[in-house]
Amino acid sequence: MRLNPGMKVCGWAIVGLLTAGTARPQDGDGLIVGWGREVVAVNTSADFVAVAGGYYHSLGLKTDGSVVAWGCGGYPVDYGQCDVPTPNTDFVAVAGDWAHSLGLKSDGSIVAWGGNWNSQCDVPAPNTDFVAVAAGTGHSLGLKTDASIVAWGLNDNGQCDVPAPNADFVALAAGRSFSLGLKTDGSIVAWGDNFDGQCDVPAPNADFVAIAAGSFHSLGLKADGWIVGWGSNSNGQCNVPAPNTDFVAVAAGAAHSLGLKADGSIVAWGYNRYGQCSMPAQNTGFVAVAAGYDHSLGLKTDGSIVAWGDNWYGQCDVPAPNTDFVSVVAGLAHSLGLKADGSIVAWGSNSSTQCNVPAPNANFVAVAAGYGHSFGLKADGSIVAWGWNNYGQCNVPAPNTDFVAVAAGSDHSLGLKADSSIVAWGSNYPYGQCNVPVPNTDFVAVTAGTQHNLTLKANGSIVAWGRNDDGQCNVPAPNTNFVAVAAGDGHSLGLKANGSIVAWGAGLPGQSGYPHYGQCDVPTPNTNFVAVAAGYWHSLALKGDGSIVAWGWNDDGQCNVPAPNMDFVAIAAGSYHSLGIKGYPRGDLDHDRDIDLDDLALFADCMAGPDGTGPPTGCDPIYFGRGDLDDDEDIDLAEFALFQTLFTGPR
Repeated sequence: MRLNPGMKVCGWAIVGLLTAGTARPQDGDGLIVGWGREVVAVNTSADFVAVAGGYYHSLGLKTDGSVVAWGCGGYPVDYGQCDVPTPNTDFVAVAGDWAHSLGLKSDGSIVAWGGNWNSQCDVPAPNTDFVAVAAGTGHSLGLKTDASIVAWGLNDNGQCDVPAPNADFVALAAGRSFSLGLKTDGSIVAWGDNFDGQCDVPAPNADFVAIAAGSFHSLGLKADGWIVGWGSNSNGQCNVPAPNTDFVAVAAGAAHSLGLKADGSIVAWGYNRYGQCSMPAQNTGFVAVAAGYDHSLGLKTDGSIVAWGDNWYGQCDVPAPNTDFVSVVAGLAHSLGLKADGSIVAWGSNSSTQCNVPAPNANFVAVAAGYGHSFGLKADGSIVAWGWNNYGQCNVPAPNTDFVAVAAGSDHSLGLKADSSIVAWGSNYPYGQCNVPVPNTDFVAVTAGTQHNLTLKANGSIVAWGRNDDGQCNVPAPNTNFVAVAAGDGHSLGLKANGSIVAWGAGLPGQSGYPHYGQCDVPTPNTNFVAVAAGYWHSLALKGDGSIVAWGWNDDGQCNVPAPNMDFVAIAAGSYHSLGIKGYPRGDLDHDRDIDLDDLALFADCMAGPDGTGPPTGCDPIYFGRGDLDDDEDIDLAEFALFQTLFTGPR
């Protein structure tokens, strides 16, 4: 079956394995940068006063009255729910849901933007005197100064039919197809879809001070700090953890719930497949909470926002400390990072325990990630496998020794032996992806796509086998002088010794049988590349200057390399996310991410003249190595000329 690019769960994620390790000499702190399907706040520095969660987007209100919106831009497509209309000023409250957003202005008017097929953005006249807003899946609510509620948009379940008397409301909330209103007497009024009992407020219906609405469940906060939950409880979203006391605020996602405690900590419960209930470290100092469909948001006392949960499963949230990484790979919705000390850090989707690195987590020298399984290659040549094993993709064949490289496909696996032969295991149906072609010798690198494989021979030729309906195994002539390979779902990449990239398979201009997303359209100039990686429908390439070039499917931002696009030393591509390892800038001798007078002083101490004899007396060899910019075992006027071009001053 061919999957629509808008579908949430697709095929597999392709591993961005680099044939020659990091591909660029790595003088870096090993910082990993992730981008792609993100709902993790990028504007988390400070100055936020309110936060709201949409389906796959988030909203933050700044102290200056402006709104910041971020996220994947909507599912399945971008409806403009993150495009805050101008003038972006004078906002005092925000709300968001599936594909639209609402902003309340200080003058009491409402601004609405995003998807409007149910008229959920058409605020009824007169658009004045509003004091609060709420957004449902296809409907909107506004609270007036006279304590009445105005509702508009989709009304297929009566979610816009406010019960009489429409008066004395002090708060409102909108669920998928139902609405809640809190009265001045502390009672809750609920209307709309009641299939799961989300409108059946439990008795006694009194003493409520706050409300929240999820997709099919409701929450009410009592004056004594106790939370009541009702409606759908399929994932325990109504089961408030003990002790159910001291809560001051509530929020509801699709099937999870959040409660803010008086001590500034957050409690989360319910559906947790994407980590939306897994609280980040330092669970203190929160003053507000909000929930999106499968992600959670917390506002800190310092005005910063913390976001966790589905960003497509958190695959771009590198766990702290984000340092000392030497290699990184990406699976469908999880990522693996190899540390300099030989340990593995795993993050993202853990639905098949693919992030549970087995003990002892030590002595690893390489990593690989498949659809839902993971590999770590040990220094002794053995492979450790964990995660999804429905096709035996984690059952490394005996003898589990003498491996020098490993690769993971959707449900199959490859291992390269020290004798240059390949071992394949796991799913072999229906494309024979585990049938290694003969002669099974002289291989130097392996990589696996969804259901096809690319391998590199010692003579620079590529051998490809497995699924070939898009021509992904038809290596273009001349099949020579390749130094690295990468395999996507239906496309393939080969890096030539001259720094150019050859691409073939799905997405090739004129190729039929598969949608064209430009994943084979290598941007010009096609030169100076040192590494390649292939995602599901997008491609990445690392330049010799440390910049990344990305092309192909970009609906989730996987090709939007974050600025500054420089100092990268390694790359990896998942289905809808991308990863890069940062190094320190050239000339940054003291590793503080600038090239300033401090670096110049260290540089001067190590100048030795053009004799190639190494560091002079009084020069730390570490600084000498960092200052030898042309790698000729000395620091002379040639290096000084280069250093001058790199000088940035203090940052």
